[in-house]
Amino acid sequence: MELHSFFNSSASYRVRIALNLKGLPYEYVPVNIRTGEHRDREYVERINPSAGVPALVDGDFSLGQSLAIIDWLDQIHPEPLLIPGEIDARARVLELATLIACDIHPVNNMRILKYLDSVLKVTPEQKNAWYRHWIVEGMQAVERLLTDTGGDDWCIGDAPTLADCCLIPQIANAERMGCDLTPYSRSMRIYQRAMQHPAFFTAAPKQQPDYTN
Repeated sequence: MELHSFFNSSASYRVRIALNLKGLPYEYVPVNIRTGEHRDREYVERINPSAGVPALVDGDFSLGQSLAIIDWLDQIHPEPLLIPGEIDARARVLELATLIACDIHPVNNMRILKYLDSVLKVTPEQKNAWYRHWIVEGMQAVERLLTDTGGDDWCIGDAPTLADCCLIPQIANAERMGCDLTPYSRSMRIYQRAMQHPAFFTAAPKQQPDYTN
């Protein structure tokens, strides 16, 4: 398998964690979204029509969108299962994962921040205020969900799931952007626990071959 990835993309980070948890080898193919490689015609036509990262290629099959990729991996390599089969646990994992992937991440990803800079011409202070506002909104909701349904070491239950694959990259990005995460003690405990796990540690941005400051 090939994973077309950018080291700082939290969506790519999710898939790297999932592949590592499942022990699946893959070839890392860097796609520099800072320079627009994800919009190159060949990449869009041959690899990912969504013009983004990540994209997973397995033989003649290619797939974009991190949650779809992780669900597909669960179907073809079900050990360990990252989206539980038991109906209530499955719903809780998807509730938390989609809160992060659909409510927090989309309004703070690179293309949105670039639009704020280049089109709306906001100041750096305004852009930072935007980012931090949505982190607070989202992380407060995450913390409430974890308080109600979270496990001791992981988001849901006693093993990593799709929810952890989403939470850890989101926290890493928020830290990189200088957000104060001390109010989210349960989330941060899970984050610190995860970063001691080889699957999460080796998926981190600084461990990737295309990492730059």
